Amino acid sequence: MQTIQAEQALTAQGWCSDVLVSLDGNGRIASMETESQKPGDTSVGVLLPAPANLHSHAFQRAMAGLSERRGPGGSDSFWTWRGTMYRFVDVLTPDDVEVIAALVQMEMLEAGFAAVAEFHYLHHQPGGAPYADIAEMSSRIAAAASTTGIGLTLLPVLYSQGGCDGRALGPGQVRFGNDPERYAELFEAVRKALAALPADTVLGVAPHSLRAVNREGLVYVATLNPDGPVHIHAAEQIAEVEEVEAAYGARPVEYLLEHAGIDRRWCLIHCTQMTHHETERLAHSGAVAGLCPITESSLGDGIFDGRAYLDAGGSFGVGSDSNIRISLTEELRTLEYSQRLRDHARAVLAGEGCSTGRLLYEESAKGGAQATGREAGVIAPGMLADLVALDGFSDHGAIDLVGKRGDGVLDAFLFAGDSAMVKEVWAAGRHVVRQGRHIHRAPIIEAYRKTMSALEKRL
Repeated sequence: MQTIQAEQALTAQGWCSDVLVSLDGNGRIASMETESQKPGDTSVGVLLPAPANLHSHAFQRAMAGLSERRGPGGSDSFWTWRGTMYRFVDVLTPDDVEVIAALVQMEMLEAGFAAVAEFHYLHHQPGGAPYADIAEMSSRIAAAASTTGIGLTLLPVLYSQGGCDGRALGPGQVRFGNDPERYAELFEAVRKALAALPADTVLGVAPHSLRAVNREGLVYVATLNPDGPVHIHAAEQIAEVEEVEAAYGARPVEYLLEHAGIDRRWCLIHCTQMTHHETERLAHSGAVAGLCPITESSLGDGIFDGRAYLDAGGSFGVGSDSNIRISLTEELRTLEYSQRLRDHARAVLAGEGCSTGRLLYEESAKGGAQATGREAGVIAPGMLADLVALDGFSDHGAIDLVGKRGDGVLDAFLFAGDSAMVKEVWAAGRHVVRQGRHIHRAPIIEAYRKTMSALEKRL
């Protein structure tokens, strides 16, 4: 049994002082005492529930710096960026993917995330032929998680057409492609590949988008794993909305709400192009809006209507998507700042009786746990010990946390701080970040350096 003593902690009951948290051998919180002077195995300044990163394409981390030039004709967009990504993906080997995923997961843990939902669509060899083990690439994501200790929700993606008109997959997409029958084979192979990982590992499904699956595929995937999470890209770009509306007679979110049985199992990624009516209906559905503000800014996706969504009772979480910048603080800060720029206002997402930082952090932790299928998101007995400690000691902590108590800690962390404030992270009780560094940082970094040097010669 591990014990953690915190000067202050954000628990299910709110902020508490002198908290002693005990973890059992199954990675869960066994008990919690407040106003306790008992020493712990680890002493921390501030203890928080560690959010899950609910949307990741790990391999795109290695694209950082490769897509910041204007395209042909002097223009650039999501669609020209996608072409760059397709060309990049054709040079990746299974070994590359495992090494890149390990770096991504390590960086997520050091940023304060305890878990990740990997939206995994890179399945096959260049040219589209399956590997001898159809789950080869998924197994590499699992192997990375075994190395890093991150809590993994793996979402094998169904990607079966090049657009809403049902056209065949293009050259850059064939490594993603499966029909429903082969996808079912892949799904079962992934289930077997995950069996060796810890018990908190979750298997879900992901129809890529309404562009990449047809009506039958959408229904089939959602019923293949009836108790697990279902994630889908939805309403990210104006051109996507127009294509779906022309083919289906409805906007993407509108169509999903009417025909896909959207409920608490679902996480709709991006949703930056919704009407007010769609925003309210999605909030009422119980699904999670999966927001990736850094990537959405990078790709010019648009601004999610956070205020209207929260007013309607919606749940949300954040992910790092393209992973060119992995930062929990910056994702949440960018979410709030986008609302301020749009509305010419401040503290747009602050809640009744709580600060902006408190609402952003607490709600994203709960929403991330729901979207990843983890019993986490709050510090309470019986929950998974997904925990993050900040360098917030009252007498020698991070300078921006000096004198901060309660919500002020989260306001300083999100709006003045960064990952340097993260000192300890536990993922289902696995103590994988200590004094700000992952326990296997050196070999993970060295492997990534070698992989990138080799990749450069193939690009």
